[in-house]
Amino acid sequence: MYPLFYIKEAMQLIDEVLLEKNIPCTMRDGTVLYADVYRPNTDEKYPVLLTRLPYNKDSPFYSHRYLDTNRLVRNGYVVIIQDVRGRFNSEGEFYPMKYEAEDGYDTVEWAAKLPYSTGEVGMFGMSYYGYTQLLAAKEQPPSLQAIFPTMTLNGRSSEGPFLLASSESLALESFAPDLLKRKYKNDPETYNEMMKNFITYYNNIEEWYDYAPVKEWPPLKELGVTDFFFEMLNGTESDEPSAISIFDKYDQIEVPAYHIAGWYDNLLEPTIENYNELTKQAPNEKARNNQKLLIGPWSHGFFDSVIGERFFGIHASEDWIDQKEDLTDLHLRWFDHWLKGKDTLPENEAPIKIFVMGINEWRDEHEWPLARTTYEPLYLHSEGKANTRFGNGKLSFEKPENQPTDEYVYDPKNPVPTHGGGTLFSGANAAGPLDQQKIQEREDVLVYTSERLNEPLEVTGPIKVKLWARTDAPSTDFTAKLIDVQPDGTAYNLTDGIIRTKPNNQNEVTEYEINLWPTSNVFLPEHKIRLEISSSNYPRYDANLNTGKTMLDSKDSVKANQAIYHQEEFASQIILPIIK
Repeated sequence: MYPLFYIKEAMQLIDEVLLEKNIPCTMRDGTVLYADVYRPNTDEKYPVLLTRLPYNKDSPFYSHRYLDTNRLVRNGYVVIIQDVRGRFNSEGEFYPMKYEAEDGYDTVEWAAKLPYSTGEVGMFGMSYYGYTQLLAAKEQPPSLQAIFPTMTLNGRSSEGPFLLASSESLALESFAPDLLKRKYKNDPETYNEMMKNFITYYNNIEEWYDYAPVKEWPPLKELGVTDFFFEMLNGTESDEPSAISIFDKYDQIEVPAYHIAGWYDNLLEPTIENYNELTKQAPNEKARNNQKLLIGPWSHGFFDSVIGERFFGIHASEDWIDQKEDLTDLHLRWFDHWLKGKDTLPENEAPIKIFVMGINEWRDEHEWPLARTTYEPLYLHSEGKANTRFGNGKLSFEKPENQPTDEYVYDPKNPVPTHGGGTLFSGANAAGPLDQQKIQEREDVLVYTSERLNEPLEVTGPIKVKLWARTDAPSTDFTAKLIDVQPDGTAYNLTDGIIRTKPNNQNEVTEYEINLWPTSNVFLPEHKIRLEISSSNYPRYDANLNTGKTMLDSKDSVKANQAIYHQEEFASQIILPIIK
């Protein structure tokens, strides 16, 4: 199954790997962070590959995850995995992201000076520990030569719906247990009682998503170890250290970076933004010209050939990308070039590689969005009837004339459930592509479907819906979801988006632009293009209460009457990035 170069290179590997546990690293303020060091058991010096995470360096699921640490070491690297400040073995107080820039700088320079280090350092990791790389890089540690941030963020603030389930489950599941252990380390009886409470809360977390106001969320209030969660909700978080966003600091990141994203990842858009902005704003030509981007058909942290309910082929998985290499070898090629000076990055290698779903093929590209894109509107046409088995209306490239509005009632007490997509939270609603037919039978979900296609239609790039709508609520939400309908009727979601209205739009016909995150999919012959319109995607986002207040500080709600327009002057449409 594996490419031949695995066998060829095997004879050159280092035989013995030495593991050193809990090696101390002292920060500038005296706080000591601890790391595990995996290194060749020789007297030679090697470049360092560093990752810094809040999820426990002793847990293989988090510390190793999608990479083979032993293979990195056997190919001539020192691998260092560090618990960030205030987590597990490391000292200090944990506050998400706030200390990672300065601590990252200090750790990089410490690693460069270790007796078995050549002084060349690279960083790797995904999600939170993808972001620890970018925050460290903006501090410009001299020894940092290259990074490999995977499925990560950029700290860009955004208005609109609150990421309810992911925020609550991250704080409860990922952060609270270790914080409880640290708080009650000298009081085992209280610790055991609090852990029982934690288990009860976590086992019933899907019910707790419904609790409002979120600012008083009992699972975290009672445990009392995640004050930062409530400070962030209230906007009262500490000003020190400096702000954690890099969105306005790309011009301070001067190292080459390889970015990995997934079409069903909850951090797809910021990962693409990181790539695009660094190609424009990085302060030197070396960094600007050496950004790379890989986008697979993956969800957050899962790089398999099966995502959700779809099988994309073994060549889609991390084990055999494009039938050439796995993710560990991709990292080795990248770091061999920047940390060892090897010729492992061909000059003609495209900066972008994307997986095109539908035809299930990898393809090299040179810019994002693709320069050859044609943006074409696909209009929503009303048939003037209620939803009767996917029958609100149709999608057509022809602009509608004056057609009746489609209306529905949105009830916050019965929101449309999240069913797949770019999600990341605890519960039964899995991420990725899932059959949406049950969702589309709801009366509060409008469904618009094209005719069967006679020839393939590729859609690759950012997608927007321009929706002309009216609501009688002072504030409400509108959602949109793009779907690939198979010949047998199975309806797989591709991408979705949401927008929150403002009070001055009440009872006014208003144009809303809904950002659906990018995708890449070929709609095959006999398939149909489908668009869902509704007003909730819960618990991925908080359910809009339709009162002008939100679930963060209120629990009272009212129903909203929604109307979608299909007229010549109010032509609701989805704008598709078509590749011809």
